[in-house]
Amino acid sequence: MRACDYFALPGVSSKSLKVWQRNKDVFMKDIKLNFLPPFIEPLLYLVALGFGLGRFVETIDGVPYAKFIAPALISISVMYASFFECSYSSYVRMYYQKTFDAIIATPLTIEDVIAGELLWGATRSVINTTVMIPVIALFGLIDIRYSLLIIPFAFLGGLLFAAIGMCFTAITPNIMSINYPVLLFITPMFLFSGTFFPLNALPEIIQYFAIAFLPLTHIVNVIRSLGYGILELSLLFDLIWIIVVCAILLLLSINMMKKKLIV
Repeated sequence: MRACDYFALPGVSSKSLKVWQRNKDVFMKDIKLNFLPPFIEPLLYLVALGFGLGRFVETIDGVPYAKFIAPALISISVMYASFFECSYSSYVRMYYQKTFDAIIATPLTIEDVIAGELLWGATRSVINTTVMIPVIALFGLIDIRYSLLIIPFAFLGGLLFAAIGMCFTAITPNIMSINYPVLLFITPMFLFSGTFFPLNALPEIIQYFAIAFLPLTHIVNVIRSLGYGILELSLLFDLIWIIVVCAILLLLSINMMKKKLIV
């Protein structure tokens, strides 16, 4: 495949929604178990970090520490839900369960299958966000009026990380190799994207690196602003960065997976 072919416009149709529906039906079979993590995890983080560690931390940017990290917890959930869905889970469906082979045997194309997987990954981010917002709002840590805008934004952020996860799925030789991007890419974002402390606490070169190359940095900026109920013009930069990079990675992920499955 030529380099330009990786960014070719894929032939995706509305049939990709059938793949999304298939994954949704499987998810709903264990709905109680699937809804438990996004409900419990923010409580654990808030108690341990927000209210525990927060007792020894002065206010950050004029807000209590618990309120500072609350939007970041939502952002982290957006990242984890879609990335792991389109990396580990998609790899299992592709390689072990042979789900992709079964679907491709129908009138659906490879592009439809991957697009459906990406849409489902983004939906997982929306589900987690929808569950987390009321939990965090009960503690009074986010502005409930503007925070409702986080839910549709979670789909865009989820789509970005779903595409990232699918790109890694396309190049990993086995499921254990997915641990490398988790260790070298996802974990640094978890720590150094303005999640648990402001970016300006880091050296300038790391700040520039986070803004240029770590998607979670922009997700955190948008969700934190919406959580505070503050809409600033600077958010346009974050939104444009997310949309442009997401569009590029969506094309790349579908074409890379097409190459992998055809070979």
